[in-house]
Amino acid sequence: MEVKIIRSPDRKKTIQAKMVGETLVVHLPLGMHRKEERKIIQRMKEKIEKKKLKKQINKDDYLIKRFDEFNSKYFQGKLKVNSIEFVTNQQRNRGSCTPARGTIRISHRLLDMPKWVLDYVIMHEMTHLVHPNHSKEFWAKVGEYKYTERARGFLMAKGMEEEIESNCDDE
Repeated sequence: MEVKIIRSPDRKKTIQAKMVGETLVVHLPLGMHRKEERKIIQRMKEKIEKKKLKKQINKDDYLIKRFDEFNSKYFQGKLKVNSIEFVTNQQRNRGSCTPARGTIRISHRLLDMPKWVLDYVIMHEMTHLVHPNHSKEFWAKVGEYKYTERARGFLMAKGMEEEIESNCDDE
């Protein structure tokens, strides 16, 4: 990615960055130390790359298809969701759900996992729409997905299962 830096004597503290075509244009204060500039530019590049990645991975409608299939199969079509999408800002959690808003977010890091593991996380988060906790009823419903134990074992072996267990935002 090409970077164009514009230093301005009028800027004291503010920094602005935007993509113009394929070029990242960064507006910086004139007297900023070069080492600080490099850090800021690197952060801006990473932010732009994550934004591009999020857009790219959500072009596919796999998540909504699986939501619809699982909703029909396990929830008699009763669940409603306002959004279900891959996100790039979940480094610890594999998925999260906010039942009050009807939103499900799935970490992009699951794209490298077998589909049955991704499907388990989808089922796990969908179940939070009904049970915003980890009650016996919650686990009974999640257990209806035939690969639940296999997926949990896989995630445990990868050191990831505990990250799924404490991620429900029951706002």
